[in-house]
Amino acid sequence: MFVVDLHYIVPLEDIEPFIDPHLAFLDEHYASGCFIVSGAKVPRTGGVIIATAESLTALERLLEADPFRKEKLAEYTITEFRPGRAAPQLKE
Repeated sequence: MFVVDLHYIVPLEDIEPFIDPHLAFLDEHYASGCFIVSGAKVPRTGGVIIATAESLTALERLLEADPFRKEKLAEYTITEFRPGRAAPQLKE
């Protein structure tokens, strides 16, 4: 699994026009089973995606299609981890 940490590198008003395309990107990868959970940071300086992928390289390729990345609106940090435990509701 992976934690994808997005950090906006432009003002929030520059992000707003790309929210709907970004949400469509997220929906596509929720449907494929790649994305598990996502959301905006508080305060709204970026976002976080919990994802699965066959490899870090595969996830990096997939993220290239995110409008936030294509438009150079955010920087991405990806951390890979091996889940050892999970809350019961995540195991269902």
